[in-house]
Amino acid sequence: MAEPVPHWPGRMLGSVHVRSTPDGPAEPAVFVHGLAGSATNWTDLMDELKDVVTGHAIDLPGAGCSPAAPDGDYSVPAHTRAVLGLLEETGPAHLFGNSLGGAISVRVAATRPDLVRSLTLVSPALPDLVPRYGPVRVAAAATPWLGEWVAGRLKLLPAEQRVNATFAMVWANARAVHPVRLSEAVEELRRRDDLPHTVAAMIGSARGIVAEYLRRGPDSLWALAARVQAPTLIVHGKHDRLVRPATAARAVRAFRQVRLVLLPGAGHVAMMEQPRLVALEARRLIGETRLGNAPLPG
Repeated sequence: MAEPVPHWPGRMLGSVHVRSTPDGPAEPAVFVHGLAGSATNWTDLMDELKDVVTGHAIDLPGAGCSPAAPDGDYSVPAHTRAVLGLLEETGPAHLFGNSLGGAISVRVAATRPDLVRSLTLVSPALPDLVPRYGPVRVAAAATPWLGEWVAGRLKLLPAEQRVNATFAMVWANARAVHPVRLSEAVEELRRRDDLPHTVAAMIGSARGIVAEYLRRGPDSLWALAARVQAPTLIVHGKHDRLVRPATAARAVRAFRQVRLVLLPGAGHVAMMEQPRLVALEARRLIGETRLGNAPLPG
């Protein structure tokens, strides 16, 4: 098992922390992580793509190394404003989003098409009310009082136990996680445990997802998906335990220019599990965008 690349260096950019690959290709890419994740979720994919784009991965407010949201707002629209702030700095970019980050990226692409050259969504958290273990857990975390109580109880468990449980849920095969990445995740969780805003940011973001799942009308995520103008790639792991792979079929019908890729050996975080395969598809989309072609199915 090859040694993984170190996480990219970061800096504060306005009110958020951003990790970036060294200056390289002129075209930028922006990466948005999911619930309870951080910019480091994209390290390996950014390494695979560093010769075609200069990558910038955001720590959403209250996540990773970003400070708490000053107004305590962790809704999807609030996170969208944070991503738009980064895009205003980078200029038009290829936008990547995973899970919650996928929902945020859909809102960004629909409302500011001038800033999004292409859109790559990895298991995006698009509304799906069919009962499933992962969404039920998110709903529980979003429930007033219950979410805070559960978070408090979980902090009593060793960090290693919590990290292993998380990887078992989001990876198709948790045994494939590199020991270095496992150790990094444990140390990061211990650091986050000592921050006063960690629980509020996680619960606030969970409530933000639930609010999006229940939203109706022209501002709903499915309605916004239909407005996205950027060529879109949807990557979904067939062993995703959080977002049903079946939602990908609806996404193909919703987006204007879209290609769907189902990865048999991946779960919820394909960019971490199979970065080379995801990079291969992303390169194809970026190349098509440069040529002015819409993505073709298959």
